[in-house]
Amino acid sequence: MSRVYNFSAGPAVLPEEVLREAAEEMLDYRGTGMSVMEMSHRSKAYDKIIKDAEADLRELMGIPENYKVLFLQGGASTQFAAIPMNLMKNKVADYIVTGQWAKKAYQEAQKYGTANKIASSEDETFSYIPDCSDLPISENADYVYICENNTIYGTKFKTLPNTKGKTLVADVSSCFLSEPVDVEKYGLIYGGVQKNIGPAGVAIVIIREDLITEDTLPGTPTMLKYKTHADADSLYNTPPAYGIYICGKVFQWLKKKGGLAAMKQYNEEKAKILYDFLDSSSLFKGIVRKEDRSLMNVPFVTGNEELDAKFVKEAKEAGLENLKGHRSVGGMRASIYNAMPKEGVEALVAFMKKFEKENL
Repeated sequence: MSRVYNFSAGPAVLPEEVLREAAEEMLDYRGTGMSVMEMSHRSKAYDKIIKDAEADLRELMGIPENYKVLFLQGGASTQFAAIPMNLMKNKVADYIVTGQWAKKAYQEAQKYGTANKIASSEDETFSYIPDCSDLPISENADYVYICENNTIYGTKFKTLPNTKGKTLVADVSSCFLSEPVDVEKYGLIYGGVQKNIGPAGVAIVIIREDLITEDTLPGTPTMLKYKTHADADSLYNTPPAYGIYICGKVFQWLKKKGGLAAMKQYNEEKAKILYDFLDSSSLFKGIVRKEDRSLMNVPFVTGNEELDAKFVKEAKEAGLENLKGHRSVGGMRASIYNAMPKEGVEALVAFMKKFEKENL
């Protein structure tokens, strides 16, 4: 069977080139006589894999020397607890709630101190990003938290919030490495890799060194202390070794593609094809305020649930997979991450045009 165009929100499409390389190395990684899945994380071969991955990520993102890169387990959701446990010195944090994952992070933080919801777009089903230029930042807030790209709702912060000098913490799971980023604007930037970088099971945390201390909340588990992993170069315990290896290959693929500036341009071209069609369509419509649209996740509807279901079914038959929208939004959603080729978006739009003709 030939490969489909996979529009899944995560685990998501990976570069074919990377999958082929991994397949070639599956039984014998570079003359070691074993798979990366089988090798000790303390071996010389693996040490080079994880160090190269970190070096390539640092190069891609321009990560300053005073930031640590941690490869962790537990997905992004574990960080909802780890962040307050490590950073809530005054037991106060401000949260901007622009979707389900920011909401979950906000709810988790309430277990550890005072979490203030200082802005939200829940009033319109998270279909926009609130104005964050002059927010009621708490005087003693330890940090201000955002989810930068909202996978379910298809919104993206185009301008970072004015945190009035407070540390910015951002979940970038679904826009990781999709465009250039100024790491110094954040105290901590993190994400699960299974949307735009690698297989599920790895979370990457990029954290400024002054935020890594022994001074965590009482009862913080050893495994949830950033210091534990920073001091051990992400090798305190057995890391998600194979997942990190694939991430490393994706970092190399991104460098070959011209880095993050080139990726942003490519992602803008892809998204434009789909958004331009949505804006001109008589049947389909996007549900996000135009200026807040994500380049990665594009939700859309026909306005008729039966027609939406028919579209998803027929799209699948046409080799366009995983287009069903999240249950909280309904309709459809196309996730068009870095590894989704432009041809995939063109094939989707061609199918949408055909469907529109047949169903209007």
